[in-house]
Parts: sequence; C-alpha cells; structure tokens
Amino acid sequence: MGVYLVDVRADDWSTAGEEGHADVAAALNAELARRGRPPYEPRGSGAPVRFEEKLSPSMDGFDELCRTRLTPEERHAFLDWSVLVPFALDEAVVLPVGSAYTDETLVVGAPYVLALAERLAGALGLPLDLVPAPLGNLELTFWFLEGEAEKAAAGRPGTWADDLATAFYTALYLRAAQFSLRHGCPMTYC
Repeated sequence: MGVYLVDVRADDWSTAGEEGHADVAAALNAELARRGRPPYEPRGSGAPVRFEEKLSPSMDGFDELCRTRLTPEERHAFLDWSVLVPFALDEAVVLPVGSAYTDETLVVGAPYVLALAERLAGALGLPLDLVPAPLGNLELTFWFLEGEAEKAAAGRPGTWADDLATAFYTALYLRAAQFSLRHGCPMTYC
C-alpha cells in the first residue's frame, strides 16, 4: 500500500462518495464565489495518461531543503497541501472538509507549487532533462528507486546526486504541478 500522489479525473472531481471529491469541489467553489471568482470545473476527460507516483523514500532531506530554501509560509503551503488545482490562487485555501489524510483540506494553486519546486530544483542542480516527465504510472518512482537515477548521477554528478530521496521529492512536486497545469486537472493524495 502506501501514499500515492495522483491526478483527479473530471468525473471523479464531481462524484460523491469514497472515490469522489464532490465535497471538496463544492467547498472550493463556495470559497471561490466568496472571493468573487468563478467556480472551478475540470476540463474534458483528463490526460491521456494517469499521474500516479508513490511517496516512499524518507522525506527528511527534502524537509530540510524546504526549511533552508523556503519561508515558513511557503514551506507550509508546499508540503501540506491536500489538493493541488491547475490555476493560481492568491493564497492557500483551507476548506472545512476532510480529505484522504486530513480533517481539513488545504488547496494550493499549481503555478505556486511549480515556482517553488523550480527554485528547489535549481538549488539542487537537478538535471530535469534527465528526469522523466511521467508518461505512465510510477515512472518517476521507478526511475529514482530502481537504479536509473544512480546511473544518471554517475554521469552527471552534483548536489542533486548526494541525496536521491530529496531529488525525488523535488522532481515529484515539480512534475505534479506541471502535469496539473498541462492537463487542467487537480492532484491529490490517496
């Protein structure tokens, strides 16, 4: 089992029950309306591929990177979101609706997460030309955990190669934000 970061299909976004996110969708749209913004409706049927990556390595190094490179407010939004949406928000939105692992749902915009992840990737010297942009389930996870990242590190050493778990989480958040924006879909944990 474990925790996975996944994309949310449009039909799942509006579906009630265990597999759906209708409560979160309704609460977010109510908050957007309160702020004078239009409701969010995911577009189309989603990406031709699914985004699913397992959060399995230790996050200790990644957390330390976030503590040293991000403000406390940035770190909180970057690490504690429950739902990532494919549009900009002025600030993180706390919804009084539970999600997979929390009693409240923290919603953050993908442009914000992408900017922070790019900053962390730059600090690590993460070679994004080598890190796969997921085209299938667990592609990024397998690349980092089954030896491809080690091979890449041998050919392109640097700070990123000193702690592959930290590099994994940096790449994971960056690729998740990119996927969300490219395909117009929310992301969440399950």
